[in-house]
Amino acid sequence: MKYISLMGATGSVGTQTLDVIKEHPSEFKLTAISVGRNIELTRKIIKEFKPELVSVAEESLVTNLKAEFPGTHFTYGRDGLIEVAVYHKADVLVNAVSGSVGLTPTLEAIKEKKTIAIANKETLVTAGHLVMEEAKRNNVSLLPVDSEHSAIFQALQGEKEKNIEKLIITASGGSFRDRTREELRNVTLEDALNHPNWSMGAKITIDSATMMNKGLEVIEAHWLFSIPYDKIDVLLHKESIIHSMVEFHDSSIIAQLGTPDMRVPIQYALTYPDRLILQTAKRLNLAEIGKLHFRKMDLERFRCLRFSFEAGKAGGTMPTVLNAANEAAVAAFLDGKVSFLQIEDLIEKALNKHNNISNPGLIEIQEVDEETRKYVNSLL
Repeated sequence: MKYISLMGATGSVGTQTLDVIKEHPSEFKLTAISVGRNIELTRKIIKEFKPELVSVAEESLVTNLKAEFPGTHFTYGRDGLIEVAVYHKADVLVNAVSGSVGLTPTLEAIKEKKTIAIANKETLVTAGHLVMEEAKRNNVSLLPVDSEHSAIFQALQGEKEKNIEKLIITASGGSFRDRTREELRNVTLEDALNHPNWSMGAKITIDSATMMNKGLEVIEAHWLFSIPYDKIDVLLHKESIIHSMVEFHDSSIIAQLGTPDMRVPIQYALTYPDRLILQTAKRLNLAEIGKLHFRKMDLERFRCLRFSFEAGKAGGTMPTVLNAANEAAVAAFLDGKVSFLQIEDLIEKALNKHNNISNPGLIEIQEVDEETRKYVNSLL
């Protein structure tokens, strides 16, 4: 039995993690969760899974839940996230929150020697050097949940790092993969949220449309697998069947394939190095699919991907700025304050304005993150 703390339980990855736990009640027990403001879904989760600790976004949401579930301990805010992350009865922390808010709880969980199943790419983008150093110091495993990083992780089982030629991360292309930049000028929020392959939360769906999601994955892959940026490629693959590949120096390529279903990589992170049957997963039928398509990424068409490679190579606080500016710009787009293409413009302005700090500590990262958000919001 593995005891699970789950940050972001009401989000897309969070609810699919709950599906995996529900399918294997003799293998997993949910002990602690964090949620946002979706209280109706939170009630359903508490009734079904009976976690001992629940953290909500704001103190005002606690009162009614306390009265309804007197046997459950409730907390809130950023301190509540940390309580969930380090909960003493949990073996594994699943970090499925969106944004850099996941950074500090993850660092604290590592110090408590929790195994980390990480779906929150912003944690590694914002402070990858700090997270990986802390994990190494405490001999803690970071197991990837994103389908692309899980694919690479699986392809590397039994392989030696010195044999890797490059990592090939696949990208669906998002909602607008077949549109020119001119055709993006008047796209609507509804258009952007219509992802062709995956069902995800609003922020990550917009990131997929701008290709920032893939850029963040490039930076995350750099940290997870200790691979330099010039050995990481991104390939447009609209079917999302090959989730990623590893090319070795003898010219062999190992790919991991499957239907677009996040429960598969989630379950693998929870069961590694073993595998369990996932009865509800759709089997891949290549004969039925017939063809798979691939296309080289255009870094001028997908500017956010270019920004990500540049920020990652620059290192220091540049990836922190990249992520914070993107979060602020996407929030503005979701609120109807800027157009789709203005997301890129805001990120570029923030990157150009910033004076990079090499090897920053946590406080410096937090200050840069806050300053960047303020700057982007001042441009709206």
